[in-house]
Amino acid sequence: MAREQGGSAGAVFVAFLLGAVTGAAVALLSAPASGEETRRRLSEKARESKARAGEAARQGRDFIGRQRETIATAIERGRDAYREASQKENG
Repeated sequence: MAREQGGSAGAVFVAFLLGAVTGAAVALLSAPASGEETRRRLSEKARESKARAGEAARQGRDFIGRQRETIATAIERGRDAYREASQKENG
Protein backbone atom coordinates (compact mmCIF):
# COMPACT_ATOMS: atom_id res chain seq x y z
CA MET A 1 0.00 0.00 0.00
CA ALA A 2 2.86 2.39 0.76
CA ARG A 3 4.21 1.75 -2.71
CA GLU A 4 0.84 2.72 -4.21
CA GLN A 5 0.70 5.93 -2.18
CA GLY A 6 4.27 6.82 -3.10
CA GLY A 7 3.53 6.18 -6.76
CA SER A 8 0.42 8.31 -6.76
CA ALA A 9 2.16 11.09 -4.86
CA GLY A 10 4.95 11.00 -7.43
CA ALA A 11 2.43 11.12 -10.27
CA VAL A 12 0.69 14.11 -8.70
CA PHE A 13 4.01 15.90 -8.31
CA VAL A 14 5.02 15.22 -11.92
CA ALA A 15 1.61 16.40 -13.15
CA PHE A 16 1.95 19.57 -11.07
CA LEU A 17 5.45 20.20 -12.38
CA LEU A 18 4.40 19.68 -15.99
CA GLY A 19 1.42 21.98 -15.50
CA ALA A 20 3.62 24.69 -14.03
CA VAL A 21 6.12 24.45 -16.87
CA THR A 22 3.34 24.48 -19.47
CA GLY A 23 1.69 27.47 -17.82
CA ALA A 24 4.97 29.37 -17.72
CA ALA A 25 5.62 28.59 -21.38
CA VAL A 26 2.14 29.77 -22.42
CA ALA A 27 2.53 32.95 -20.37
CA LEU A 28 5.88 33.71 -21.95
CA LEU A 29 4.67 32.97 -25.46
CA SER A 30 1.61 35.18 -25.08
CA ALA A 31 3.53 38.07 -23.50
CA PRO A 32 4.74 40.80 -25.85
CA ALA A 33 8.49 40.18 -26.23
CA SER A 34 10.93 39.54 -29.03
CA GLY A 35 11.49 35.97 -30.21
CA GLU A 36 15.01 36.00 -28.85
CA GLU A 37 13.87 37.22 -25.44
CA THR A 38 11.09 34.62 -25.33
CA ARG A 39 13.52 31.81 -26.23
CA ARG A 40 15.94 33.01 -23.55
CA ARG A 41 13.18 33.05 -20.94
CA LEU A 42 11.94 29.59 -21.94
CA SER A 43 15.46 28.22 -21.77
CA GLU A 44 16.00 29.77 -18.34
CA LYS A 45 12.69 28.42 -17.02
CA ALA A 46 13.50 24.95 -18.40
CA ARG A 47 16.87 24.94 -16.60
CA GLU A 48 15.21 26.07 -13.36
CA SER A 49 12.53 23.40 -13.68
CA LYS A 50 15.12 20.72 -14.36
CA ALA A 51 17.06 21.76 -11.26
CA ARG A 52 13.90 21.74 -9.13
CA ALA A 53 12.85 18.34 -10.45
CA GLY A 54 16.31 16.95 -9.70
CA GLU A 55 16.18 18.30 -6.15
CA ALA A 56 12.66 16.93 -5.63
CA ALA A 57 13.80 13.52 -6.89
CA ARG A 58 16.78 13.56 -4.53
CA GLN A 59 14.54 14.46 -1.59
CA GLY A 60 12.14 11.70 -2.58
CA ARG A 61 14.94 9.14 -2.66
CA ASP A 62 16.18 10.33 0.73
CA PHE A 63 12.68 10.04 2.19
CA ILE A 64 12.20 6.54 0.82
CA GLY A 65 15.58 5.51 2.19
CA ARG A 66 14.66 6.77 5.65
CA GLN A 67 11.32 4.95 5.54
CA ARG A 68 13.03 1.69 4.54
CA GLU A 69 15.35 1.98 7.53
CA THR A 70 12.42 2.67 9.85
CA ILE A 71 10.45 -0.30 8.54
CA ALA A 72 13.46 -2.62 8.72
CA THR A 73 14.06 -1.56 12.34
CA ALA A 74 10.40 -2.12 13.23
CA ILE A 75 10.44 -5.61 11.68
CA GLU A 76 13.61 -6.53 13.55
CA ARG A 77 12.13 -5.32 16.85
CA GLY A 78 8.99 -7.33 16.16
CA ARG A 79 11.05 -10.45 15.54
CA ASP A 80 12.99 -9.88 18.76
CA ALA A 81 9.78 -9.43 20.73
CA TYR A 82 8.34 -12.61 19.21
CA ARG A 83 11.48 -14.58 20.12
CA GLU A 84 11.39 -13.27 23.69
CA ALA A 85 7.71 -14.12 24.07
CA SER A 86 8.28 -17.60 22.65
CA GLN A 87 11.19 -18.21 25.02
CA LYS A 88 9.15 -17.09 28.04
CA GLU A 89 6.27 -19.31 26.99
CA ASN A 90 8.51 -22.34 26.47
CA GLY A 91 10.91 -21.51 29.29
